[in-house]
Amino acid sequence: MPAAPPPHRPPGARKEHPALSIATPPTALLPARSAVRLARPEDAEELAALSRPFARTGALRERPVALYASRAADFVVTEAPDGTLDGCLALRVHAPEPAGGHLPSGVLYNFCVAPHRQGHGIGTRLLRAAVARARARSVGALFTATVGGGGLFLRHGFGPAAPGTAPAAWTASLDPRRNARVLARVL
Repeated sequence: MPAAPPPHRPPGARKEHPALSIATPPTALLPARSAVRLARPEDAEELAALSRPFARTGALRERPVALYASRAADFVVTEAPDGTLDGCLALRVHAPEPAGGHLPSGVLYNFCVAPHRQGHGIGTRLLRAAVARARARSVGALFTATVGGGGLFLRHGFGPAAPGTAPAAWTASLDPRRNARVLARVL
């Protein structure tokens, strides 16, 4: 019996490596996609619960539920199909400062993704949503403080902030014992 002809490939297409021809898992096995939305005051308890494990490790500051409720408008969240929050990221806009130019600046804070949802693009979606919100509010530069490596921020155009460029009130509020790196991105 003759061998089956090789699959048709357009001219110039590369041959697939055999190791790459493993069957793709059915989409039913992949996590359902979370919706990105603005947080609401009634999300405060869940924002605090989502953030608490990260605060315990020192990755985030501990914040009271009342603060999450009063600053709910700062947050973008990802909501799973079952209604639970998978991640959050807050944007606080600061008025222009004399040394910083004529545009307001933004500070990204309280960035976390539930451990079971990490590695599924939720952090990237939250960061893109926060950057879009900052642009819509005419923010000239974004700042964040991280005690980790900051890899996601670095992959999205952030770099070490020049001294004196971040909002003074925010910089003064940083706890020096945390040894956080300040990163910035011009929009």
